[in-house]
Amino acid sequence: MALTVNPHLASVTPELRQWIIDQAEAGVSAPKALQAMLDVGWSEDVALAALESVLSEHLQERNAMPGQLHTAAASEAAPAAVPVPDLALEGSPAWVRAGDRDVKVVMSMKLPRVVVLEGLLTADECEQIIALARPRMRRSLTVNSQSADGGDELNEDRTSEGMFFERGESAVIAALEQRIADLLGWPVANGEGLQVLHYGPKAEYKPHYDYFEPDAPSAPALLRRGGQRVGTLLLYLNTPVAGGGTTFPNAGLEVAAQQGTAVFFSYDKPHPNTLSLHGGAPVVEGEKWVATKWLREREFN
Repeated sequence: MALTVNPHLASVTPELRQWIIDQAEAGVSAPKALQAMLDVGWSEDVALAALESVLSEHLQERNAMPGQLHTAAASEAAPAAVPVPDLALEGSPAWVRAGDRDVKVVMSMKLPRVVVLEGLLTADECEQIIALARPRMRRSLTVNSQSADGGDELNEDRTSEGMFFERGESAVIAALEQRIADLLGWPVANGEGLQVLHYGPKAEYKPHYDYFEPDAPSAPALLRRGGQRVGTLLLYLNTPVAGGGTTFPNAGLEVAAQQGTAVFFSYDKPHPNTLSLHGGAPVVEGEKWVATKWLREREFN
């Protein structure tokens, strides 16, 4: 079915709904479907709303695979969207202010919401953070979603070493946290402590979501500490010889791991239709050091 609907309609017509479903069944990624709508004259806001509406309401799709417009989990109705951190990118600026410096905007994607930046950290700051983290590295853990206390566990999908800094623990960490807060318009207090991860050869983190599953036994304990995670900012602290990028399977996107580059993405609801599924690709050669800042709805404590 060709996309021939009226691009000025604000509602989802039966023709448009069927067209979006057809794209999903054909394995077309959401960004490509969005671009097709923009190409025939749809406004971006209306097109995004239409895509989200159809993905939420199409309850019979249970066999979708990564790379399609939605996944099997999206067969359930999506929760209401909440405010999320974001950058001031009106007018498509080449540079944005991040507190004490300007950073370069390399790429901006609406769905999933992904922004790639250069210059949030200097090479010297990256080395400082690695030096502070190195003596404290331990095998990385993941949240045990089946634990009522929201505890951590070993997970074979995550083959890295990691540690957490306390907020404001050192001058370089405090400066970075304020930079992130200014860049994204989100309070420092709403951020978890900065996590640093180290990946050796072949180490990876398979695709996953950063939000907490609302129905999991661990959810009440995790959400008491500041509400849902609503945004993630990844910072590459070094450049691997090969591999180690950040992948977004639902968007067909991979961001190369390069020292000083930051990847920001947000998710306004704990649901697959945010297309925020992402992973750390295996390190092919060399090693990878990356820092992660998770942002919560409210003050994290």
